[in-house]
Amino acid sequence: MVVSIRDVAETAGVSVGTVSNVLNRPETVSAESAERVLKAIDELGYVRNDAARKLRGGVSTTVGFVVLNGQNPFFNDVVRGAEDEASRHGIAILYGNTDEDSSRERMYLDLFEEQQVRGVLISPYGDILPRLERLRSRGIPAVLVDRFGGTSRFSSVSVDSVAGGRMAVEHLIETGRRRIAFVGGPMDMRQVTDRLAGARVATDNALDAVELEVIATTAMTVAEGVAAGTRVLARPRRDWPDAMFAANDLIALGLLQSLVVGGRMLVPDEIALIGFDDISFAAAAAVPITSIGQPSGMIGRTALRILLEESDDAELIPRQTVFQPELVVRRSTATA
Repeated sequence: MVVSIRDVAETAGVSVGTVSNVLNRPETVSAESAERVLKAIDELGYVRNDAARKLRGGVSTTVGFVVLNGQNPFFNDVVRGAEDEASRHGIAILYGNTDEDSSRERMYLDLFEEQQVRGVLISPYGDILPRLERLRSRGIPAVLVDRFGGTSRFSSVSVDSVAGGRMAVEHLIETGRRRIAFVGGPMDMRQVTDRLAGARVATDNALDAVELEVIATTAMTVAEGVAAGTRVLARPRRDWPDAMFAANDLIALGLLQSLVVGGRMLVPDEIALIGFDDISFAAAAAVPITSIGQPSGMIGRTALRILLEESDDAELIPRQTVFQPELVVRRSTATA
């Protein structure tokens, strides 16, 4: 049931005009009346429906897209794929970057709900399913992007990150590395934990003894990669890993920056390096970085297509689309 401004007015015991003033011109309303209206809004879960008021029953031509990290070229490519597909259907995409911040994620979802977008694509941070249920109850479908839903409640489009993590570490083992560090975080991000899980599968299945160390980061950024690499180099040389698997290419680029000692690059002669996402900067780095590739544009196009289908038919059964990753070998993992 959609709560109207009239419902809020009745609950608060004020006129519809007073509710409107609280929402649009709060300075014209007494503190007591404003408090009653805001309490009613909170109790009823009322959301301003500006877009619906404009459309007068029409179909929205906008879709919301919430991504984890707008600085990561991988997400830029995913959004571009969604935009290419959206343009074929006369749809515009409203874009929001959470920067791995749950409060910003909530802000964008509230905004898209208020605007009554046709649907929401989201690369979520943490457990977002209850919030997406609320959106769906208001007629706004959602599709998870770059994360397997792990549920039949929502459609998702992702890459098998567990397989990608296994593939990365198997490659490092094949090149002769036996002391491997996984660098990434935060650990409440599903993408990170899946890639780590895959790395552990590879080490468990190895014929020789392989050590897997976890070096946690607070974010998936170049700066965090630099900091992690600096911490490793501060150890005695005998305690260095002989390979690093970065949870994404931005961390790998930061690690590469840090692994320069006395003007000499330690990669790949002493430490092999592999990333994840295969962004363009990985190939263009001072030492081209081996990476696990994802079909970023296809992920965006597929997610947008599914979202539009579900917005047209709410009875469609949610589907889980999982692409397979690809190992892209470059100089950073040359055989030791």
